Amino acid sequence: MSTETSSDVSTQITVVPIGVVAGGRAEIRDDNWATETARILLDGTLLEPAATQGLAAFSHLEVIFFFHRSTRARSGAAHPRSNPHWPRVGILADRTPHRFNHLGVSRCELLAVDGLELTVRGLDAVDGTPVLDVKPYVEEYGPRGPVREPAWTRQLMGTYY
Repeated sequence: MSTETSSDVSTQITVVPIGVVAGGRAEIRDDNWATETARILLDGTLLEPAATQGLAAFSHLEVIFFFHRSTRARSGAAHPRSNPHWPRVGILADRTPHRFNHLGVSRCELLAVDGLELTVRGLDAVDGTPVLDVKPYVEEYGPRGPVREPAWTRQLMGTYY
């Protein structure tokens, strides 16, 4: 029985931003995102105003975005935030913006929907960040069963939001 797959990892993918983060934090800082309020301005040349119909019924969003100001990519292991008190972990065990494709995923509170303008709080993306997709957060899509994570992530996230 073969374990080969037919996927071709060399396939190129083109992604078009559907909007941009406006306002909120201008500078990149790691912590205290909980009170940051920003707007996501969706592109009216790509989306019809009806694209946000029903979205206001949700309290939170998942936002996929591009770390447009990340200037490097890591492929191996490092201490998260260069903190020597935390273990070296591989890039796939860290949520750093210095990833090969510079993709970020964030969950944030949805405060308002006004046509193609979304007002959010707690989005950990800076002003000018290209938004690739927006999805309503639905608890049932969350993990099933207990979540396991190392102690250093709790320390790191202690002041993140």
